[in-house]
Amino acid sequence: MPKTTRVILGAFALGIAGFAAQAGDIEAGAAAFASQCQNCHNVTNAEGDVLAGRPNMRTGPNLYGVIGRQAGSYDGFRYGASLVEAGEGGVEWDEETMTAYLLDPTSFLRETLDNNRARSQMSFRVRDEATAADIIAFLTQFGEAAEDADAEAPAEG
Repeated sequence: MPKTTRVILGAFALGIAGFAAQAGDIEAGAAAFASQCQNCHNVTNAEGDVLAGRPNMRTGPNLYGVIGRQAGSYDGFRYGASLVEAGEGGVEWDEETMTAYLLDPTSFLRETLDNNRARSQMSFRVRDEATAADIIAFLTQFGEAAEDADAEAPAEG
């Protein structure tokens, strides 16, 4: 095999390994959510069951179904103007956008909106990408899309 092909294949393999390493750990995400997020947020389903966090949190929006949701759009929560503008401009919460936001909310909005005056009402920052990935993995299990996937999964037996 030519050296160039080996280098390309090696880089590809490292890329796949790096991508797999970025996937978060749900258990670590639960612990990070409990220590870093639940002071302002909870995860409450449509029936009113609190699945994570503390009941009656009003500082931050409910994070049930946040993955895949348009930014700044949870009904009944008063978001800052910059986050609403970002959502109206097409920002949806996925792994990439949520990671950038969790690491530095204000910088994310300033870059996204190309506006140095943009501000986030969330002043908290997650310390590193691994913790952000863990929190995102934890949150991904809550929402209609996750429930639909569970319902479609074949029964074990």
